[in-house]
Amino acid sequence: MADTGPPLVLIAIGLVLWLAVTATVSGISIQTIGMILTIVGAVWLVVELVQWRSARRTVVRERPVVREREY
Repeated sequence: MADTGPPLVLIAIGLVLWLAVTATVSGISIQTIGMILTIVGAVWLVVELVQWRSARRTVVRERPVVREREY
């Protein structure tokens, strides 16, 4: 299964910083940091899902072993 937990947490933290925090810090835009975290989390989530889907599609077929009988 895809490891989607960390990207979802990053998206959630980013959205909170971007949309809900109104505090200001000198020289740092908290909203911009939140937007960056949200975008990075979304890209990370897409990469995880693509990797999971491609790994799931891999089919390994084994041929049966045929042995000759000794009489």
